[in-house]
Amino acid sequence: MAKSQWVTIPQPNPKAAVRLVCVPYVGTGAEVFRRWPNSLHTAIEICAIQLPGRGARIREAPFTSMPELIEALAVALGPFLDRPFAIFGHDLGALIGFELTRRLRKNSEPQPKHLFVGGRRAPQTPINGPPRYNLPEPEFIAALREMNGIPEEVLEHPELLQLMLPLFRADFELDESYVYRSEPPLDVPISAWCGLQDEDPTPAEVEGWREQTAARFNLRMFPGDHFFLHAAQETLINEITRELIAI
Repeated sequence: MAKSQWVTIPQPNPKAAVRLVCVPYVGTGAEVFRRWPNSLHTAIEICAIQLPGRGARIREAPFTSMPELIEALAVALGPFLDRPFAIFGHDLGALIGFELTRRLRKNSEPQPKHLFVGGRRAPQTPINGPPRYNLPEPEFIAALREMNGIPEEVLEHPELLQLMLPLFRADFELDESYVYRSEPPLDVPISAWCGLQDEDPTPAEVEGWREQTAARFNLRMFPGDHFFLHAAQETLINEITRELIAI
């Protein structure tokens, strides 16, 4: 398969029965999933999304418009949808995964066998509070600290932080400028997950994903805060594996 700047495959597996398309959260890239293949079933191949503005694409301008991003991503992902696949996204990545699935349906392209969404309120639920992406720098940095997902080495290293701030602002804008548009529910099973210690989103807000599927839905709480995908990684991967090896 031809290489793509959009897709990183940590451990290529030509014999895999299913691909898992993984979309990272705010300010991160494909590296979040580099170790996942070590724990996944051998029938599953990881395709980690590398969005502009990070990793080898750090010199590219990050997207701030969800429709524009989804269109570009859908085109880039096309060659990788030649076998059954599922999508996993965390927080902003969950929203991207959801809109990507809608875009594939709109164009009568292959649909994922399962959509896994973590740490994200249902898309029809408005974001709490005013936008943060355009805050003055001190307030914006404070908002990053509140996320508890930005490494301290970034927050405590002024030069590195200055390098990363435009990406964080762009990702926040991508998220906070999102406009939900009502469409029929997906014919794709959805698993919606959140952390037991996470206060944003609440379980009720995550439960709202039920409205987005006409197929099977399940809600599960994992140990940890908003970034439970790290704290409970093995449990989460086992859950994904259980769903996908049954496809």
